[in-house]
Amino acid sequence: VVLDKTGTITKGKPELTDIVISDQSSVISNQSSTSGTDNWSLITDDLLRLASSVEKVSEHPLAQAIVEGAQARKLELAEVQDFEAIPGHGVSASVEGRSVLIGNLKLMNRENIMLGALEEKSKSLADDGKTPMFIALDGKAAGIIAVADTVKEDSAEAIKVLQSMGIEVVMITGDNRRTAEAIAKKVGISKVLAEVLPEDKSNEVKKLQIENRKSKIQNVVAMVGDGINDAPALAQADVGLAIGTGTDVAIEASDITLIKGSLKGVVTAIEVSRATMKNIYQNLVGAFFYNVLGIPVAMGLLFPFFGLLLSPMIAGAAMAFSSVTVVGNANRLRGFKPKFSVR
Repeated sequence: VVLDKTGTITKGKPELTDIVISDQSSVISNQSSTSGTDNWSLITDDLLRLASSVEKVSEHPLAQAIVEGAQARKLELAEVQDFEAIPGHGVSASVEGRSVLIGNLKLMNRENIMLGALEEKSKSLADDGKTPMFIALDGKAAGIIAVADTVKEDSAEAIKVLQSMGIEVVMITGDNRRTAEAIAKKVGISKVLAEVLPEDKSNEVKKLQIENRKSKIQNVVAMVGDGINDAPALAQADVGLAIGTGTDVAIEASDITLIKGSLKGVVTAIEVSRATMKNIYQNLVGAFFYNVLGIPVAMGLLFPFFGLLLSPMIAGAAMAFSSVTVVGNANRLRGFKPKFSVR
């Protein structure tokens, strides 16, 4: 089972947690970082205001967290020009005549932005399970804004049960590896596919399918997600499960829609499926033995030896009893109780 991180394992509602200013604070404004705490606070607010002005145009959940952080500080956002979303990297725009870049390490490297001590600080934030985003102004590193997306209360428990059922659980995310592994550690996942671009999620699922075909045991690869960028992976997987609280595109691309946003629904879906298949096999085996025994008798196989023939009335009653047995066994599923009660 491949689990998307944001909105599936986590709540998908990140909050602004940290603002780190570059040593060269003059990059942000004309305020001097050495003139007191008040001026340092002004520089922090100025960086947040510029970043939020850009992010207000973005539809990414992390962007919304930054904007809400600025609104909480009652910062007045500026108009944005030349906004560009760079998939898997970040965003760029022009604000008040300044070039603003917000994104991950790959974006900073691509634009040849020298990060200095900010790179080490970002690693520290990532180790705490936070998602750091670098901010560059006019081609120079200005600081880091970090947000954190908390894990759903029941994710760790649901993942533990999936593993106890003999299912390998994999987490996939576009976040940097440090942040991804910090979240994975919290919920007990050992295999992490991190820094995966949105368009590559389906390719990662396909790779797992190819690996399974090479193995002796033909495993099924299921994908659980909720976002627009999860839709191709949901369609590629052998079984796609969409979180019901997610996007319509993800729901349309999936095979199964979980009404609630809890991963407990994944456990229940698999349990119900296994119980149903077990019931079907029982009915098939029962019908097979019934026919193996009944048809030869109806054909008169016992007549030469014992003089026994099967009365049509008895045969009809036996056939009806067979149907009742199958239906009765199937109705046992009405009493099925999953491990979890999903609320």
